[in-house]
Amino acid sequence: MADNYIERQYEEYEARKAAWKKANQHGRKKTALPRQDKPDENKARRVFVTGGAKGIGKAIVKAFCQSGYRVAFCDRDETSGQQTSTETGAAFHHIDISCKEALEECLQTLLNNWGDIDIIINNAGISQFSPISETSVEDFDRILSVNLRPAFITARLLAIHRQSLPTPNPYGRIINLASTRYLMSEPGSEGYAASKGGIYSLTHALALSLSDLHITANSIAPGWIQNHDYGQLRPEDHAQHPSRRVGKPEDIARMCLFLCQEENDFINGENITIDGGMTKKMIYFE
Repeated sequence: MADNYIERQYEEYEARKAAWKKANQHGRKKTALPRQDKPDENKARRVFVTGGAKGIGKAIVKAFCQSGYRVAFCDRDETSGQQTSTETGAAFHHIDISCKEALEECLQTLLNNWGDIDIIINNAGISQFSPISETSVEDFDRILSVNLRPAFITARLLAIHRQSLPTPNPYGRIINLASTRYLMSEPGSEGYAASKGGIYSLTHALALSLSDLHITANSIAPGWIQNHDYGQLRPEDHAQHPSRRVGKPEDIARMCLFLCQEENDFINGENITIDGGMTKKMIYFE
């Protein structure tokens, strides 16, 4: 009974997918097009990355641009954002995502210009550690307003938009950047740990809520990712990792690309840890 149900659901999905492709091919001229070395930007999937100016975000923007996607990103660092835009060709939007109105306006602009968004990568985050007795409620709220709330805002707007489409888009991806601190902590990290734990839980909730819209939702939990001065790391920094090295932003970008491959839609509601094996290592002080 269950197997038959699954088969019927898959057949219905394939039928909807075929109908969408047929609708998008309707009215196109059948004359042969000249061969192009670069992918047609109007056919390339559309990607929006938050916090894409530096570090992991920049690596993600660069990877998707190099793979032929149409990419836009936002960041509050205008100087670095303009530089990344120049280097990659991605469109830069200078906003602070802790401002709900600014983020919503940015996303709506992209939806108006592109017609839809295929991939959203919620990468932006801040880490402010301080003793709990010295951490104000406002400090705590500020961290959540950058690290957690925007992932809900972007998913919500994409869902509303997808529901309004006359013909369903059979492809969608949301990738949220969590952290290994969603399951392990150190003193003074309450705001950051809570925000990343929230990302972990929000992601599997989104996977279910967005299922009918053909959008998968997964999170990535990076461990130690060195964003700059990699060559200055000590031998013991690398040696403590079972993989024998500290992570690089490109390690995360490659996973984002992998999750966005069309055939990988069976990975859904998952959190993928990329930390060189550190969270599997039992550590005692002698």
